Amino acid sequence: MRTPVNSLAWRPTITGLLMGASMALSASLAHGETILFVGNSFTFGEGSAVKYWNAGTVTDLNQEGIGGIPALFKAFTVQAGLSYDVSLETAPGQGLDYHYNNKLAVLDKAWDKVVLQSYSTLDASRPGNPAKLVQYAGLLADAFKARNSQVDVQLMATWSRADQTYLPSGAWYGKDIYQMAKDVNAGYELADATWDTVSGVIPVGLAWNRAMTQGFADTNPYDGIDPGKVKLWANDNYHASLYGSYLEALTVFGHVTGLDPRSLGANETSAAQLGLTAGQVSALQQIAYEQLAAPVPEPSTYAMLLAGVGLLVMWRRRAVKA
Repeated sequence: MRTPVNSLAWRPTITGLLMGASMALSASLAHGETILFVGNSFTFGEGSAVKYWNAGTVTDLNQEGIGGIPALFKAFTVQAGLSYDVSLETAPGQGLDYHYNNKLAVLDKAWDKVVLQSYSTLDASRPGNPAKLVQYAGLLADAFKARNSQVDVQLMATWSRADQTYLPSGAWYGKDIYQMAKDVNAGYELADATWDTVSGVIPVGLAWNRAMTQGFADTNPYDGIDPGKVKLWANDNYHASLYGSYLEALTVFGHVTGLDPRSLGANETSAAQLGLTAGQVSALQQIAYEQLAAPVPEPSTYAMLLAGVGLLVMWRRRAVKA
């Protein structure tokens, strides 16, 4: 059985939290780490105020002036006393196959950490099929590994799209709002279970599910927003709103750094600049914390799915770890 590699250092005890934070802080002060975000509009925050927010604090490799989730991550790490040199390479409406086939020359550097995010339905032409994600996550991870054998490559699993769930044209029409995020997360977990060069999945979509099940966020934007709840989607009911983007960034921050998102506090500075209330910030930090502390799915399910879609004959399987 594979031991989950994305367990946070702070899960077991408060003592573990303090020790983990201290070690991370000491390491970061000694030298800054480089981190690269590769993705599409779900990474750069299309439809929300974060798209161009604080763009000057990160390096947009495509020189489009985007801040997005990478800029929020940067702000969180600065407040946590960590030193990260943050870069991003994003393209709207694209999956990892596009970045590998068209942007590899830009990406082909030695990075300490990499976060990869692919197309929102896993495959634009075959929604729900993880084959392309699995293939190109491995190809990109291998390329990064060739540059730095110690690189930490993580995959960011995204959320259920309301337009894909509630509209008859959607691939998840007729299913509940939570199912698409579960299916997408399973696809990313499959990629993680396939490749030794991938070290974990950031469960952003499952954090969105948690926000809805706990009553913080509305489940159906097409019938209006319930009083006292927030809308995680932007106006297109596809991309993330400010609330959805902030929860996304908190989940990435906690997973990548191993720190408790609640440690940022209700007065976290970027939230105040963007217009979130202290109560909303506390609630979103708690949701991200709970999702990151939740059990990691067993890999056996994904190994079975891997065989089912015929990938065994196309790519090498990840070595099973005891």
